[in-house]
Amino acid sequence: MAKKIKLKIITPEKLILEEMVDQVTLPGTEGELTILPDHIPLITGLASGDIVAVTDGEHVPMAVVCGFVEVKNDEEGNTNVAILADFAEHVSELSDEKIEQAKAYAEKLRKQQENNEIVDFEHFEAELERSLNRIKIADKWRTRKYRK
Repeated sequence: MAKKIKLKIITPEKLILEEMVDQVTLPGTEGELTILPDHIPLITGLASGDIVAVTDGEHVPMAVVCGFVEVKNDEEGNTNVAILADFAEHVSELSDEKIEQAKAYAEKLRKQQENNEIVDFEHFEAELERSLNRIKIADKWRTRKYRK
């Protein structure tokens, strides 16, 4: 039996995913990173983009916005990957309606900034990044096969 990776994706709101996978590819702050069983221990920053877990030949894509990744091996030699993200969502949850709402919200925030209205710039930047990332990842996976 081939070794697997225990993958957990967690946001401040909830546990998004917890399952055994063959590999996981994620957007690190220094570039894309693929984790395979027996990977060396690692802690690194997570950039916005898509996390793609592969299990039994099926892709499980997730849109993600910023955070941290920890890779460690337990006493039994199993590889554990914990992803703590500001935001994460399975691509199948990114409906056309949600994409349109994200575009409208990003445009509203951009106009507020242009009109010099009172804007919490940290909140503005985070919401804009989240909205734009949803759009980018939904477009990327629109024509590809993945597990829902």
